[in-house]
Amino acid sequence: MPAIVGVAQVITLGSSSVFHIGDVYKIMPFATAKTFSGAGSFNTGEQLRVENQLSSTNTSDPDVVDQSNFLNL
Repeated sequence: MPAIVGVAQVITLGSSSVFHIGDVYKIMPFATAKTFSGAGSFNTGEQLRVENQLSSTNTSDPDVVDQSNFLNL
């Protein structure tokens, strides 16, 4: 179904970002990445209080490929 969109202001996009408005058939990544982080790592806000008494991040990854981008040209 067609979309009618008003003004959209994009200040910046990263090198592997996707900006989508309206109909789309397929969105394919050109790059993949895996991020390991502990408890409370990506919290944002004002006056944030995070209490982690004991935190451990499991970085064991027995499968070699999680998401393939083989034919994304």
